[in-house]
Amino acid sequence: MLTRKQYELLMFIHERLKESGVPPSFEEMKEALDLRSKSGIHRLITALEERGFVRRLPNRARALEVVRLPDSVSQSPAARPRGFSPSVISGARDRTPEPAPPPVTTRAQPERAVNMLDVPVMGRIAAGVPIAAIQTQSHSITLPSEMLPPGEHFALEVRGDSMIEAGILDGDTVVIRRSDSADTGDIVVALVDGEEATLKRLRRKGASIALEAANPAYETRIFGPDRVRVQGKLVALLRRY
Repeated sequence: MLTRKQYELLMFIHERLKESGVPPSFEEMKEALDLRSKSGIHRLITALEERGFVRRLPNRARALEVVRLPDSVSQSPAARPRGFSPSVISGARDRTPEPAPPPVTTRAQPERAVNMLDVPVMGRIAAGVPIAAIQTQSHSITLPSEMLPPGEHFALEVRGDSMIEAGILDGDTVVIRRSDSADTGDIVVALVDGEEATLKRLRRKGASIALEAANPAYETRIFGPDRVRVQGKLVALLRRY
């Protein structure tokens, strides 16, 4: 199921592709949906991609492909973004309703208790150029215990776009399991020279440690092993739409 903004963006991209064969720019999408920043468009496109509605084509600028449209569309004209008029796909209202199946009587199941955990939010982390080391706790978030692996956890608010190709966007909240070690390929919080904290993918290159971005606009940074301390590994990601 799509949110209103996700639906509006999908139909805008679909109509633009039908009209010109070229997907709209991020600036055009931002104006069509009346959003204040392009980061909101990044989040919506990522959500549509995760749900299988669009596909990003590699090595091409503005390369978006609409894979499928919603099975049923019943949006009113007021819910559509300005500047385009999507065609409506026939939905459930156009079909003869099928008779409802007979009711099935089931025994009520006891509700399973869900244990909740308070996870401290320890400030912000850079997904870009490293920033000042992790701050003290600002507030807490509550998460189901079954969402997290065993261990001690903390959360950080992401600032920057160097991990967008790993699905981590500016404004997301990452949940980190405390650990002073990590395997190559893990996404970690790394402390550089005891002063700078950053969120990157860790790679081991001989005796050196590489902190690798997931955005070609950023260079991989390589350090001696004594300059980098792992603070924890990424175990969960939270995002608001």
